[in-house]
Amino acid sequence: MLSERVAIVTGGTRGIGAAITADLASRGCHVAAGYSKDRAKADELRQKLPDHSVSIHQGRVDDPASCERVVKEVLRDYGRVDFLVNNAGITLDKTVRKMTPDEWHQVLQVNLSGAFHMTKAVLEHMLERGSGRIVNISSVIGETGNVGQANYAASKAGLVGLTKSLALEMARKGITVNCVAPGFIETEMVGAMPKAALDTVIERIPLRRLGRPEEVARVVRFLLEDEAGYITGAIYSVNGGLEM
Repeated sequence: MLSERVAIVTGGTRGIGAAITADLASRGCHVAAGYSKDRAKADELRQKLPDHSVSIHQGRVDDPASCERVVKEVLRDYGRVDFLVNNAGITLDKTVRKMTPDEWHQVLQVNLSGAFHMTKAVLEHMLERGSGRIVNISSVIGETGNVGQANYAASKAGLVGLTKSLALEMARKGITVNCVAPGFIETEMVGAMPKAALDTVIERIPLRRLGRPEEVARVVRFLLEDEAGYITGAIYSVNGGLEM
């Protein structure tokens, strides 16, 4: 049961994050959806969902102080944090030869360090309560690599290592930590790819289509359910068979 539980979803107002927010909210969970810049997109999502089910929180996951502030806001207003979904992510695509150190670090700071900062911000509260669920959103690119995405691939592969290590540390403390690794999903990020490149990708996918954000959200929700309490340190691929 997810009713009356409280979840924080970083990057929770667009793309896969918005689908996770909507899915959890539809099942009675209060979702604190984080965003960094696009307030209009955040307000658009909130208008689609019942007022009591979603709150919007501006912050930067690459800033530890910002992460701590958001968690304090949620605890102040809702009294608990049951779930953390580390979904926030960016891309700055270039080949390694052309990539600047700043472009490398920006992606690592948001995609990987951001998950670390948010986890640190909620962990003591979860430990005090003796329960919690953490789900990190990785990517098939973290498994396969991709031309022009060394920074993104490294950040998403790093989330797998973070997931497994934290799962071991928390295994006897009532907190599970798992990872969902989407493939190519119908989002703005994937939609920005050139059509020829996207067609080539779809040809490589055994199911011959892009995934839908809702399909990722359902797997995340499953891992947050009480019935998934014996699952920790696991990596769930949602990629249409792209990487078997």
